Amino acid sequence: HRLRGRVAGLDQEIFVVVGLDARNVVLDEVEVARGSLTGVDVHPREVFRPLIRMAAAAAVVAHNHPSGDARPSAEDLELTRRLREVGHLVGIPVVDHVVLGERGFTSLAEWMGIDF
Repeated sequence: HRLRGRVAGLDQEIFVVVGLDARNVVLDEVEVARGSLTGVDVHPREVFRPLIRMAAAAAVVAHNHPSGDARPSAEDLELTRRLREVGHLVGIPVVDHVVLGERGFTSLAEWMGIDF
């Protein structure tokens, strides 16, 4: 809910990382990229840099769709796969990727049927 309030009404996509401690308590929330109406370029190094600095045990990533449609795109699914791979390599698992729309959100963990 906190993230939805942050991105409501924006006309550009933003990408946010949320660092979690070992008990899944939020450590911090950091905007790592801002894009256009139809997309945002996200690089794994920009995602994991703040997570490493805050000593996160796990992460949730999220971005909005200014169109209002919370369904993930093919690019969203591919980015999720890449971030999960990098997360396993650096020891900070990505436990979910949430796409925020005007009327709701989609958890890619549920959408992809993955036990993050």
